[in-house]
Amino acid sequence: MVRAVALHSIVPLRSHPAEDAEQLTQMLFAETCDIISEKCRWKQVKLHLDGQQGWVDSKMVSTLSEDEYNALEHSLAGAACVRLPMTYAVSGNNGQTLPLTAGTRLPNYNNGAFSMLGVTFRIDPQAVAVTTLDMSSEELMTAVRFFLNTPYLWGGKNALGMDCSGFSQVVMSLFGITLPRNASQQAREGEEVPSLHAAQAGDLVFFNHADVNPEQTNISHVGILLDRERVVHCSGRVKVERIDSNGIFSVEIRDFQHPDGQYTHHLACIRRYRCGGTAR
Repeated sequence: MVRAVALHSIVPLRSHPAEDAEQLTQMLFAETCDIISEKCRWKQVKLHLDGQQGWVDSKMVSTLSEDEYNALEHSLAGAACVRLPMTYAVSGNNGQTLPLTAGTRLPNYNNGAFSMLGVTFRIDPQAVAVTTLDMSSEELMTAVRFFLNTPYLWGGKNALGMDCSGFSQVVMSLFGITLPRNASQQAREGEEVPSLHAAQAGDLVFFNHADVNPEQTNISHVGILLDRERVVHCSGRVKVERIDSNGIFSVEIRDFQHPDGQYTHHLACIRRYRCGGTAR
């Protein structure tokens, strides 16, 4: 199997080998994948992080020898990662800057420097989480507050645009939790929490849209609980809204019949995780 690594800050993963194809997700710098097939200037890949498959522009990834791949994977095991929505690294080769987004793992990180494939980069240590954060309402709010008002972008997972499951995947990675990419997949991981009364900060809450029968189990949205009354999620933008046993109540969605706001998503289930994406 031929493997490759992302050499750019963000690499779009598309549904078909075309620039105008749907963006399924994004690879972050230093993220690795298997190359499944090739077509013209496109490579079909399977991401090692979450198993997502799609097409990337060949010039945005670099193939790895077996030795390079093994060394990179070893350096990424338990690696430090970017904790701020956006920061910059400076190449020791040519002095050029490389923008990096939250959740980007930094191979061989040590005291403000990391290296990959023979290139050393300098980075502000204050932008780096050397160890995973401890889950609490305060730490969670500190982690997500920089993402507030990030616009919704289908398939996005960075501070300039993200979707609901990209947001949950990136934020939870800061706490050492590895999740699948899509909300319906994330809802099958972890341990079931029976009710909002039993929930705690960091639990993921999954929803149907308000115009869907609440008895149906089709998952269309995900958010992260800050506490039993507040959820942070990406719908239009990243924001904090009220939650109860019925679902998300938004004061932004008002009309003549609902002057005080209305429910936008029906609560379907609640899940709890620990490092590695399994039940804690």
